[in-house]
Amino acid sequence: MPKSREIHLVARPKGMPAAADFRLVETDVADAADGQVLIENLYMSVDPAMRPRLTAGQDLDVAMMGGALGRVVQSKHADFAVGDLVSNRMGFREFFVSDGKGLTKLAADPDLPVTVHMHALGMTGFTAYGGLLHIGQLKDGEQVFVSTAAGAVGSVAAQIAKIKGCYVVGSTGSADKAAWLRDEVGLDAVIDYKAEPIRQALEKATPKGLDVYFDNVGGDHLEAALRRMNTLGRIPVCGFISGYNSGHSAVSNLSNIIYARVMLRGFVGTDFMHLYGDFQRDMAQWLKEGRVKYQETILDGIANAPTALIGLMEGKNAGKMLVRLAA
Repeated sequence: MPKSREIHLVARPKGMPAAADFRLVETDVADAADGQVLIENLYMSVDPAMRPRLTAGQDLDVAMMGGALGRVVQSKHADFAVGDLVSNRMGFREFFVSDGKGLTKLAADPDLPVTVHMHALGMTGFTAYGGLLHIGQLKDGEQVFVSTAAGAVGSVAAQIAKIKGCYVVGSTGSADKAAWLRDEVGLDAVIDYKAEPIRQALEKATPKGLDVYFDNVGGDHLEAALRRMNTLGRIPVCGFISGYNSGHSAVSNLSNIIYARVMLRGFVGTDFMHLYGDFQRDMAQWLKEGRVKYQETILDGIANAPTALIGLMEGKNAGKMLVRLAA
């Protein structure tokens, strides 16, 4: 019976989450019984979409939920062997017992680090892939804007658009991230929205307007993009970072949706699971060819999970925010 540590939410955040809203708890985890496996989590994911659940959805005083990559350390289940790598939604804890439901076995690729299954080759990358190609109906050579383009989802969306021969503008909130997007990723224009107003900067960067805006922000970014949308443009809405802590994000020109006949649609990754095989094939190839680049910010130890989540909300991460729980 192993000891495990886990993170509990103990208070609803008011605005930006604080360390006092979380507690590190030690528990005993049972050995695997018949039909079960014992999983040791190796990495856990920290994502912006976790923030709304802290206000409503995540129960208090129980282990929090989140994406994770684990290893089978005990198995009494016919479908799993000791040593299998599995993705799961049981993050924010070191060990857990499962009957196999919700576990997905991962095939390790010697040419790719295992952590790519937590972002570019996992649900993060799939969200960008389906959101841009299926929801956004991207066509080769179009004019594209991606907000939070240095983040885990935005960076993949921006690079897929470049692979499709598009003119791509990305926004981010620091000079270092802007330099990475410009010099390493090769975007056509990069906006540091903390250094220049997003409205004027986007107007200058999009002389041919916009056909697709991949929205991770809402608020002033959405308002700026609506001013630049071409007729029959599309806005796949992936995130709402500007309103996650405040609960609101004002936009004053929604009437542009009518005049430009813009399609604006929210989505989640499970909306296009029929594309998952195509995504796995395409993304693995793009990663191996170096056509999709990524950054990782990795904090060590379960105790640092709240710090990682707060840091993500403050924009302290470069690329995907991960917590390493075991070697």
